[in-house]
Amino acid sequence: MQLPREVIVGVNILDRVGDICTKLGFRGTALVVSGPVTYPLAGVGVAKSAAKAGLHVDHVIVKESTEAVVNRVIEAIKKARPAVVLAVGGRKDIDVAKLSSAKASVPFMSIPTAASHDGIASPYASIKGGQKPYSIRAQAPIAIIGDIGVIADSPYGLLAAGCGDIVAKFSAVKDWQLAHKLKNEYYGDYAAELALMSAELVTRNSKEIIARSREGVRTVVEALISCGVAMSIAGSSRPCSGAEHLFSHALDIVAGDTSLHGGRTGVGAIMCAYLHGSNWESIREFLQQIGAPSTAKELNVSPEQVVKALTMAHSLRPERYTILGETGVTEAAAEKVARATGVIG
Repeated sequence: MQLPREVIVGVNILDRVGDICTKLGFRGTALVVSGPVTYPLAGVGVAKSAAKAGLHVDHVIVKESTEAVVNRVIEAIKKARPAVVLAVGGRKDIDVAKLSSAKASVPFMSIPTAASHDGIASPYASIKGGQKPYSIRAQAPIAIIGDIGVIADSPYGLLAAGCGDIVAKFSAVKDWQLAHKLKNEYYGDYAAELALMSAELVTRNSKEIIARSREGVRTVVEALISCGVAMSIAGSSRPCSGAEHLFSHALDIVAGDTSLHGGRTGVGAIMCAYLHGSNWESIREFLQQIGAPSTAKELNVSPEQVVKALTMAHSLRPERYTILGETGVTEAAAEKVARATGVIG
């Protein structure tokens, strides 16, 4: 079970990174991994804080989350020989830093600039172009620094996507329970309840989230962190990733990068909840309330692409049993689900 040793969520706390490095015993060099937008936004401040604490700081800029970029960052780690990797940015930046640091056997600190996904705290990374079109195990962050001020200033669509990723836990846990009943797969109540609690907290705070109040943003950040911890406790992504995530990965293959991961999992959760016979309407209502995608049009994909993704989703990870079953759903059934839930017109 890998869990963060330090989790700090607050306002104007990026300058505490150096103190956390000192507290955790990091000496020598720190490597900042960030994006071209997020480095000047937050990475520079993080680097200054680490330098003030006596660390020599190098940095590397990443523009996409691909195997080639991961390999480039691994080489940068080997060259710099850092005591810690400081991942500053959004999903791509953190996923690349997470996987490259894991492969290089160096701890990493997660410093998100947006609350768009639960990867800010999970031990899993989503890298494009690999053999597996879904998240793979890397390592959990040794510390998480969530600056509410920085995150609140990020585009609202990123926050809404994070909410989509969180409500996806409603259907993910249903899939986990189903696999436990039908396939005798391990099921952990504590991890499942932690994921569900995160989803319930977010759905109860829609007004604060829409207003982008500090309380609303904090709720989303803490819920995403809890989801990451749930995966660490479970020893798998099961409490947070089911058929709705397979749908999202399938849509990546079918339609390309037209929308955010959290938006796609939210739409997937609507359809998967419908298949489970659970309250899909409440998921859709919440997503509509906060301005997150709930239709194919809002994901910038066609009805045909949604149907195709839903029919092929089961095949991406055959060892993971979900409501889609071992043979998947037919094209006619997929279209029926998408129409019944209003995902396609």
